[in-house]
Amino acid sequence: MGNEDNTAAGAKSGSMRVAVVGLGSMGMGAATSCVAAGLTTYGIDPRDSACEAFVEAGGAGAASDGRDFAGDLDAVILLTVNAAQCRDALFGEKGLAAHLKAGTPVMVSATISVADAKAIAAELEAAGLTMLDAPVSGGAARAAAGEMTVMAAGPAAVFDQLQPVLDAVAGKVYRISEKIGDGATVKIIHQLLAGVHIAAGAEAMALAAKANIPLETMYDVVTNAAGNSWMFENRMRHVVDGDYTPTSMVDIFVKDLGLVTETGLSMKFPLPLATTAYSMFATASNAGYGQWDDSAVIKVFPGIDLPDSGKH
Repeated sequence: MGNEDNTAAGAKSGSMRVAVVGLGSMGMGAATSCVAAGLTTYGIDPRDSACEAFVEAGGAGAASDGRDFAGDLDAVILLTVNAAQCRDALFGEKGLAAHLKAGTPVMVSATISVADAKAIAAELEAAGLTMLDAPVSGGAARAAAGEMTVMAAGPAAVFDQLQPVLDAVAGKVYRISEKIGDGATVKIIHQLLAGVHIAAGAEAMALAAKANIPLETMYDVVTNAAGNSWMFENRMRHVVDGDYTPTSMVDIFVKDLGLVTETGLSMKFPLPLATTAYSMFATASNAGYGQWDDSAVIKVFPGIDLPDSGKH
């Protein structure tokens, strides 16, 4: 596709023009939510298939980079996998930063370290741009519904600039503080819980399998009792179905729990459960399950028979 834009017939022409960088499961939902809110929305993704799908969903245009429309943008949302992709999208050879209007707000919604959030903010400031440190949660379904949870930090003026975008993509916005890095910190703490809950759910279901308890029965009991969690209910359904088609991959939690453990190390603060969960996900990744759904962390347990639909 190169730099050629796809133009959607009848794309909505809202008063605000926004680009979503990263049209994955969360980014596509955020982008289509912006379209639904009446914002003129562009998508940026290296995959032709993602760009085409977004245009079909009503996007104003999509391309592998956004230089052709960057000068018209009023806001940018980054929903990439990691900090390296954020940097490349902004400051790389085809980066947006050099082509944006002065003062354009950039909403960095990837899960990244506090140090990376601060460094990216400083580079954006040097380029005459502003940043909201705004990680998100909620999964693909809530992203598609425009109901993500946003945990954000940054100057009040940047919150105000991005209010139409936040209204479009979020069900709940937490204004953590005006300090860049606090949003990243809250998301990292959240990911500690999310990763440990998946790992604990996998351990429980593995024990059920070892004890020859039907997994459908075990799942039904837990989801109607006190031991349930959102992650158990969502992810262990995949185990029961034997379907590891990824919505969020094992390698995402290798990355995110790596950030958690690094944060603990930087503070000399022990995180025994997070460290164990990280080891479980890393073991699953090294065993060849890195690109499978993160519920495939259950594959680290030996000597059990699990349902297998063949989907991954």
